[in-house]
Amino acid sequence: MSTTISREGAPASTAQAPAQRKLKRQKPKKTATDWIILVVAIVIGVAIAFPFLLILLNSFKSPTDYNTGGPLQLPTHLYTDGLVNFWNRVNFPQKLWNSVFISGVVSILAVVISVLNAYALGIGRVKARLWIIVLFLLANMLPQEALLYPLYYMFKQVGLYDNVWSVIIIFTVIQSAFGTYLLSSVYGTFPKEVLEAASLDGAGRWRILWRVVVPISRPTLSVLLIFFFIWTWNEFLIPLTFLVSNDNQTVPVAISVLQGDRLMDVTTTSASALLGLIPTLIFFLIFQRTLTRGITAGAVK
Repeated sequence: MSTTISREGAPASTAQAPAQRKLKRQKPKKTATDWIILVVAIVIGVAIAFPFLLILLNSFKSPTDYNTGGPLQLPTHLYTDGLVNFWNRVNFPQKLWNSVFISGVVSILAVVISVLNAYALGIGRVKARLWIIVLFLLANMLPQEALLYPLYYMFKQVGLYDNVWSVIIIFTVIQSAFGTYLLSSVYGTFPKEVLEAASLDGAGRWRILWRVVVPISRPTLSVLLIFFFIWTWNEFLIPLTFLVSNDNQTVPVAISVLQGDRLMDVTTTSASALLGLIPTLIFFLIFQRTLTRGITAGAVK
């Protein structure tokens, strides 16, 4: 067996080993700029988390503790009457189901419609593609206040006013307009080699869409699904206008209506905000890894 000898006369593997260990031990030193960025990120994180911590603190504080110590003082004991009162006043499980149902259906339908539209515009290359995409962008930029009266009149005529499906239809169109604009640019750069290979294998357009395009773009679609759910959950103006009966209201509408109707104290208001925030927070934590993978998927080829 032959051994490669370095210029100094030692085996090459033996001469290179200390150098490799030295390279592994060396870590990049943090510069002053890195520390400044870290401090700024911590300050921004604390500023973002502060309102949630304030709501959490005052949700378990009695009105007496709030009046004597203010919003920043710790409660003398855990006070849960605010949570119980809000839960019973608005029938919170029903409002929670309405919000989950509307947000879930809108997010799924909007993603499906966005995929179909973007497949036609980005890969199908229809005529006047650019102008259609601009039209979708302009439609997405319209303020909701401009849509209230014509939508109110239309749903009154078809008998869907004060029905959850009216809100589902409205938000599906709004969210899919944004999804179409985003996915059209993504599908416009889709590798043609992959599509040609699938076509040579005998796959039709419908099969190429569901067997090739959708699986490859699944991270982007997951991000859209999460954002559509959270955006729809937080909507207030349109549900307030179109869901007037108590049985059809969503969580944000129930919180605002109850504040004006019953004149809740500060601690009960904080409890209602906490109950309205917890479902979206749980949803975000469950799909956090999916969201991170979807955002970073385009960074690696």
